[in-house]
Amino acid sequence: MDIDELLSRYPRDVDLKPDGKVTIRVMDRSDRDAVLAFARSLPEEDLLFLRTDLTEESVVDEWFDAIDNGLTTSLIAYEGDATAGYATVHRTKARWTRRVGEIRVNVGPEYRSRGLGRNLTAQIFDIANALGLMKLMANMTADQIGAQAAFRRLGFTPEAMLGDFVEDRDGRPRDLVMMTYDMDGLSSQAGEPLRGL
Repeated sequence: MDIDELLSRYPRDVDLKPDGKVTIRVMDRSDRDAVLAFARSLPEEDLLFLRTDLTEESVVDEWFDAIDNGLTTSLIAYEGDATAGYATVHRTKARWTRRVGEIRVNVGPEYRSRGLGRNLTAQIFDIANALGLMKLMANMTADQIGAQAAFRRLGFTPEAMLGDFVEDRDGRPRDLVMMTYDMDGLSSQAGEPLRGL
């Protein structure tokens, strides 16, 4: 299925556990204020580990510029007027990595363990496939054990750990774990999983 046909199937409703329903749709610039409000409502410990500081208007504007330029495709989930979460796949213009995408998924605390994160992830995988991507990447800090476990369950493999590679919002250095997923199965060049990951 091509990307336009896939995206034309939105919006769509998803049932949550144990009850409730969210509507997932393709994100566009009209969601800017909702994204900012969602990020600003997250607990401080969640904000420590965001790849970019989504509480900053300029950062969110860059995200929507990437959507407008076709480098990013994002989904957003709403329960009524409340933002429940999002999933996104980012690509770069560089020719040598044009078939690689980075996925990011974030679900509000009250929507966790209710099936929304899994559903958003499955849908962003479908979008990545329709975009013709060959490899997906996810980056997180070494102390985000839960996120690493979730990506392992999806079939992601640790590729590298870079010491003191990123800083959290408080300026403390953190190790960055890079995990990847081959859309056509694991690459024959993939190495053994890193110890301790």
